[in-house]
Amino acid sequence: MKSLVIAKATAMAALLVLGGCQNMPGLDMQMGSSSAKTVATGSAAGSASSGESGALERCDSPLGTVSLIENVNAGWYTVLTGEYRLPPTANLLRLLVQQSNCFVVVERGAAGMNAMTRERALMQSGEMRGGSNFGRGQMVASDYGLSPEIVFSNNDAGGLGSTLGGLIGGSRGRVVANLGANLQTKEASALLTLIDNRSGVQVAAAEGSASKTDFSGLLELSGSRGGGNIGGYTRTPQGKVIAAAFMDSFNQMVRSLRSYKAQVVQGQGLGGGGRLGVDGGAAPSQTSAPGARTRRK
Repeated sequence: MKSLVIAKATAMAALLVLGGCQNMPGLDMQMGSSSAKTVATGSAAGSASSGESGALERCDSPLGTVSLIENVNAGWYTVLTGEYRLPPTANLLRLLVQQSNCFVVVERGAAGMNAMTRERALMQSGEMRGGSNFGRGQMVASDYGLSPEIVFSNNDAGGLGSTLGGLIGGSRGRVVANLGANLQTKEASALLTLIDNRSGVQVAAAEGSASKTDFSGLLELSGSRGGGNIGGYTRTPQGKVIAAAFMDSFNQMVRSLRSYKAQVVQGQGLGGGGRLGVDGGAAPSQTSAPGARTRRK
């Protein structure tokens, strides 16, 4: 029995050192604990922000207004809210976008729009006091729509424990292998698409990714019950890695937008038929683009 305890302790130490983990989570309540934060942290008020991640790209001034478009019927959304029990990505992205000062966020979500509609209905009913100023013509237009998508999300036990177990061998090697089965590397890839709401043209698209090694399963195997609900905790790294993937994607998009140049269809213009002529199509434009095929009348 004693040798088994020693083997578990040795295995835990080896895995933690290899993974770069230096501190196990404490049991006391800590407000603002760094272990409980995602990269979407801090606050934003107008163009001011506080406590934001130093890795977040920022803009000197906003590029326009933006609303979040979250496809609640998509498969990734079902996995996010069902399997991982994580909240919608919209609020996370709202914080990142406002902290960046690259866009002014406007409300277009169902709950927010219902709340605004309710206030206007109260105004029209005559129940609001004078000066409430909920008249018509005050809502700000959304110049752009930002659509998020989680391309994939992976819980991978990996082969670290099995590899170490094979190297060590014997009963201690089996203990290491069992611990390694609970050492998970979580990965996520996130896609952001920016659409111009007036024209429907895609302005920008970016992909970002992140990964994180989760050691939480080691607490249960080592006999420590002080960590509380381990099952609930193991979901937290997945949420953190998804948040980091979206920040990476947003940063990639901002870097491209800094050197943004509108796409121009020579001669035809946007939506004017394009340069890839097709026989039997509409009559050609009076101004033909260089190298474009001439359609037959």
